[in-house]
Amino acid sequence: MALLQIAEPNMSAAPHQHRLAAGIDLGTTNSLVASVKSGSAVCLADEDGNTSLPSVVRYLGNGETVVGKEALAAQKTDPQNTVSSAKRLIGRTLSEIDAAHLPYRFGQSEKIIELHTKNGIKTPIDVSADILASLKARAEQSLGGELVGAVITVPAYFDDAQRQATKDAARLAGINVLRLLNEPTAAAIAYGLDNAAEGTFVVYDLGGGTFDVSVLQLSKGLFEVKATGGNSALGGDDFDHRLFCHIVEKNNLSLTDERDVQLLFGLVRAAKEELSSRPETRVQAALSDGTSLDVHITRAEFHALTQHLVAKTLEPVKQALKDAGVSKSDIKGVIMVGGATRMLHVQQAVGAFFGQTPLNNLNPDQVVALGAAMQANVLAGNKNDGEWLLLDVTPLSLGLETYGGLAEKIIPRNSTLPTARAQEFTTFKDGQTAMTIHVVQGERELVADCRSLAKFTLRGIPPMAAGAARIRVTFQVDADGLLSVSAREQTTGVQAQIEVKPSYGLDDETITQMLRDSMANAKNDAAARARAEAKVEAEGLMAAVQAALDLDADLLDEAELSHIQNLMAQLHNSLPNHTADQIRAAVQALSHATDDFAARRMDRNIQRALGGVSVESL
Repeated sequence: MALLQIAEPNMSAAPHQHRLAAGIDLGTTNSLVASVKSGSAVCLADEDGNTSLPSVVRYLGNGETVVGKEALAAQKTDPQNTVSSAKRLIGRTLSEIDAAHLPYRFGQSEKIIELHTKNGIKTPIDVSADILASLKARAEQSLGGELVGAVITVPAYFDDAQRQATKDAARLAGINVLRLLNEPTAAAIAYGLDNAAEGTFVVYDLGGGTFDVSVLQLSKGLFEVKATGGNSALGGDDFDHRLFCHIVEKNNLSLTDERDVQLLFGLVRAAKEELSSRPETRVQAALSDGTSLDVHITRAEFHALTQHLVAKTLEPVKQALKDAGVSKSDIKGVIMVGGATRMLHVQQAVGAFFGQTPLNNLNPDQVVALGAAMQANVLAGNKNDGEWLLLDVTPLSLGLETYGGLAEKIIPRNSTLPTARAQEFTTFKDGQTAMTIHVVQGERELVADCRSLAKFTLRGIPPMAAGAARIRVTFQVDADGLLSVSAREQTTGVQAQIEVKPSYGLDDETITQMLRDSMANAKNDAAARARAEAKVEAEGLMAAVQAALDLDADLLDEAELSHIQNLMAQLHNSLPNHTADQIRAAVQALSHATDDFAARRMDRNIQRALGGVSVESL
């Protein structure tokens, strides 16, 4: 007799069956895919046994594409159709990158970077999608089935545009994104679970093209990100570029052939890696113009050339510690992530800064992918016991514009994700039936100093007196760090909302600069906000007084009317260039001068209301 298998709707009929999920580290230089097999996270290898996939795509024409090692080998001979480091371009515009040293033929779009290839126009999203599709195929071949989804890692300092672009690339590759996970958080998951660690840790993640730092509290399965920082325009590629420039300058090279440039870059990268295990190395090459290059480089020389880049990584570290409210002495361990952390002077600088030896007992190239695989395994529903909770944070404050050009913060930076917060606003003018919601991102007090994310309009507000309407604006940030905003008028229930998908294009160095600017200009910003608030108060009072004069000016004698009009003129004239205190003093003077007028108007209004009404009816 056969037994009937019963399952909940949309659930597997075999609940014991392992659902196939993967973690993907979409890197600037190399990418990896990992999965949990037999209870342990492992990086999946290709048919040649290689776990890392060079993040390089070559477009051959006729729709043909190659990804990985084969594409990397062609970078020297076909640089215009071979795209690398797409992660540095994704979510940006052409005006925000240094395109001078890049070999590509760029399009003219102002919204997204376009690259002209033999396969037509490609964007960094397309390039990333090709890499992700290759990793997905590797995972499904290795695991023997179709993936239910994947966790894809991104730098902690990727903004909404870059996160959305990464998600779009995954969708093009046919991947169901279970979550976008910050790279340092993924590393902490792998490290924390593997070592049963508890306490406050710093994740120092220096990859090929990005630098991230996170301060995390690990405690009995709880992974709480306290603060995050970094620079997505700083990585191992910059160390390569500095050594490349040094060799070019030292030997007076004139590299007019792009193939020579790519050849030398490849040799420089190999020399950098060799100097992590040897005290010296040589760069030897035969260039296309007949020049024979033979350069001797010592480890000390390389360290001296790039020490300023190492120092640049410590500035975001200091800021993250400050944001988290911890000191160096509170840090139990520093987790080193990313292939670039193999450079000895990086390890020495981090060790000297924290006064302890960094933790690098896990493979720094693989640890992010391993952590992503562990998270994917949980989200796919495979982990039923001993589950752990992951709490990430948003890197910049989110808010909206209020009257007077002020930025009202709804979700402060370093808020735990996912999160939702709401705040009530009202109308400024009588009879106002619509309100524009302007969503902004940043730390400054004025909208002009923040980044605009989106605008939408709430219509159908019933006409009321200024300040009577109640509009509740709700901000929601999901676990991927993506934002949606809704506005609802409370009395009628009329509602409008938007998913914030900003035009791709915020340089993460700009994010770091926004934070610096907010601190450097804190005093000036506070003064500007106070002045703007005083101006709004003044304009509201003048509008109310003028409306009262239009109706009941006959209650005043000529001298009283002239005095009030003079004070209104003085207040109006003070708005362009006076301080907040001066404007408020003028507001107080006008308010005091109209007190008696307001009392007379109240008497008249009572008389109007009671006119013709008998005492008995009251």
